[in-house]
Amino acid sequence: MNIQRKLSKGVWIKDIKIGDGAPISVQSMTKTDTRDIQATTAQINRLAWSGCEIVRVAVPDGEAAEALSSIVRNSPIPVIADIHFNHRLALKALEAGVDGLRINPGNIGSLKKLQEIVKAAKDCGVVIRIGVNGGSLEKDLYQLYGGATAEAMVESARRKVELLEDMGFSQIKISLKSSSVPDTIKAYRLMAEKMNYPLHLGITETGDAFCGGIKSAIGLGILLAEGIGDTLRVSLTADPVLEVQAGYEILRALGIRNRGPEIISCPTCGRCEIDIMGLVKQVREKIAHLSHPLKIAIMGCVVNGPGEAKEADLGIAGGKGMGVVFRKGNIIKKCKEEELFPVLIKMIEEMIPPQDQNK
Repeated sequence: MNIQRKLSKGVWIKDIKIGDGAPISVQSMTKTDTRDIQATTAQINRLAWSGCEIVRVAVPDGEAAEALSSIVRNSPIPVIADIHFNHRLALKALEAGVDGLRINPGNIGSLKKLQEIVKAAKDCGVVIRIGVNGGSLEKDLYQLYGGATAEAMVESARRKVELLEDMGFSQIKISLKSSSVPDTIKAYRLMAEKMNYPLHLGITETGDAFCGGIKSAIGLGILLAEGIGDTLRVSLTADPVLEVQAGYEILRALGIRNRGPEIISCPTCGRCEIDIMGLVKQVREKIAHLSHPLKIAIMGCVVNGPGEAKEADLGIAGGKGMGVVFRKGNIIKKCKEEELFPVLIKMIEEMIPPQDQNK
């Protein structure tokens, strides 16, 4: 697939470029209590280990804001402070050294308070994400458009962008999130036509890993295939590491970014005589942190498996109590079923550069 990206203005979040043709970055958000520095830092490290490139943390009160300096100092990836209602928390977050802000100018208070935030962000060289959410749309726009429509969300974002521009601030990125996949798609399409600020893609309140993954794959996948979007988060009611993994899988499926091993596996049927589902889970968990691209096949038929997965760099196929290991469709080793997993992992490690294995 040859995707033509819509060109947007580039901004920098620490050492990560967003927009202007830069690789689409994958983000997540911590689900710990930000006031718990140890737990939050540990989760950020897990996210970075899984490939997360930017992390957002909630800042609900002063104690959370006080924790930010330690969190930022110990984070291996840029930290974004998520602020609502209290402009002083945004100022404290900037003093703590955060790499970006996510605010909703509509709920941050008076124009004077917003001006304080913008001035401080400008002094710090920090990007502000204007986050519009269908669930917290301004009342006048809700009434004017008859609900949290795509047009209403775009108008809300336009208002807020103009506020910041009038203050001489242009280090902006925009998100327009709704729990409705069609509304979100329409909103981003409209915004991509109206402005060239970088867009942060996401579907909000999607549900658990299963339902949320499907909704996100559809919504984000359609937009990305149309060349819309510069960074993304897959929002799930689940471990945030799954959000990162899902984000990369969406990008991989569209041929946009190819990070880490890809597992292909047969769906299984009544002919299958080994635990394919268990093997897939084992292998995925073992290699989740690797960034080197490989195609790994896990098949349930010794006769047809190697041929059906001949494009795989490495693979295994099993029968009753026995299996084979193959490379590019050629069988290179036969072994017992219980040996398939350790043999495959050993061969994967042999193909991975040492610097990737030690991440």
